[in-house]
Amino acid sequence: MPDALSITASSVDPGLLGLPWQTPLGDWPSHTIVYLPKGISRHLVRFASLSGRVVAIKETTGPMARREYDMLGNLARLDAPRVERVAVIDGRRSPDGEPLPAALVTAHLKFSLPYRALFTQVLRPDTATRLVDALAALLVRLHNVGFFWGDVSLSNTLFRRDAGAFAAYLVDAETGELHEGGLTRGQREHDLEIARTNIAGEIMDLEAGGRLEGGVDALAIADGIVGSYRSLWAALTDTETFGVDETWRITERVQRLNTLGFDIGEMSIQSTADGTRVSIEPKVVDAGHHQRRLLRLTGLDVEENQARRLLNDLDEFRARVSRLGDDEEMVAHEWLTRVFEPVVKAIPFDLRAKLEPAEVFHQVLEHRWYMSQARGRSAPLAEVLTSYVEDVLRHRRDEATLMGPPTDTVSLPVITADLDIIGEDEEDEIDWRDLV
Repeated sequence: MPDALSITASSVDPGLLGLPWQTPLGDWPSHTIVYLPKGISRHLVRFASLSGRVVAIKETTGPMARREYDMLGNLARLDAPRVERVAVIDGRRSPDGEPLPAALVTAHLKFSLPYRALFTQVLRPDTATRLVDALAALLVRLHNVGFFWGDVSLSNTLFRRDAGAFAAYLVDAETGELHEGGLTRGQREHDLEIARTNIAGEIMDLEAGGRLEGGVDALAIADGIVGSYRSLWAALTDTETFGVDETWRITERVQRLNTLGFDIGEMSIQSTADGTRVSIEPKVVDAGHHQRRLLRLTGLDVEENQARRLLNDLDEFRARVSRLGDDEEMVAHEWLTRVFEPVVKAIPFDLRAKLEPAEVFHQVLEHRWYMSQARGRSAPLAEVLTSYVEDVLRHRRDEATLMGPPTDTVSLPVITADLDIIGEDEEDEIDWRDLV
């Protein structure tokens, strides 16, 4: 290995030294590569096995790799949804002494998928809407911590299932900027327009390849992120004014934000000089309200909608066993050992890579509801589990180890002012099975 090789990492994995850095990424031997689906990228990106986990490796310039590595570290400290940084590899040279691009190494987000792997031969409107809504929520969270993305798109995002919806994670921070004082409205609107334009291009690209369900309007889907973003941003930041005899609206505002999955760290409350009106404005808003409550009660770390669904079941269990007056932590432990864990442990070992445990539990609850509705009476859980495993789960694709074609660079579509698409996507021929 060349003496000039430089590894930057907060904790160096010795396995990094065993990867063939002296070889261009596109020529790495097949035994080092893990074939997973990926989104469109300007750079060559491949997946590799590193000490029992999967990492993504992107070839780029040294300065760009270090900048993105630092940015991912800053976003981690702000608890923003993003992939985890691993290392920057620089000073690479071939055996002949030829310089090779630097590489950014990030951890593969388990159970996550690029948007193109979330539909089969055509994209259905409901799937498109859920993806756009998830991306809008991600953009709000990033803007809330002062992060300007600069290249918002479905391709630069990974999605995980979240109890019937999706949770979105930033996967490419190459163009991002972090502003400690927060973003201006102009910066936020610029990011939003970038998102709208890129999404329109991505959906039109699918339409051109015959992979968009008939009658679906690509521009309407792209416009959806604007409405979703502005609605959520307003709910988090708008000032609300009401009469002094309507102070219950403070509690209502907090509950509304909690329902959206956010906590208020600080609230500004001001009254008029004559004491007739009161204005409130959330000052610090943190996402993950239900996640934090579930984690505190059970130790389960899941997505926000999954946490909400599990907490609902926990609350129903508490009422069902008449434990409303008992300590919440004690009831949560009993629910975990008597309800959640038995369901998860009942899944055959060979099927556990299909979905995350929390998503399996959510789907079992859904399956039980449908079976009970069909019968007109409550279906026994043991029977529900057997039906779910054999009729639903066994026929799903493994999402922890989802295999796809070898990754490669692609020609990015060029989006003109009127959103015409120029160029081709090399992944158009992939025929993904229906995962939704």
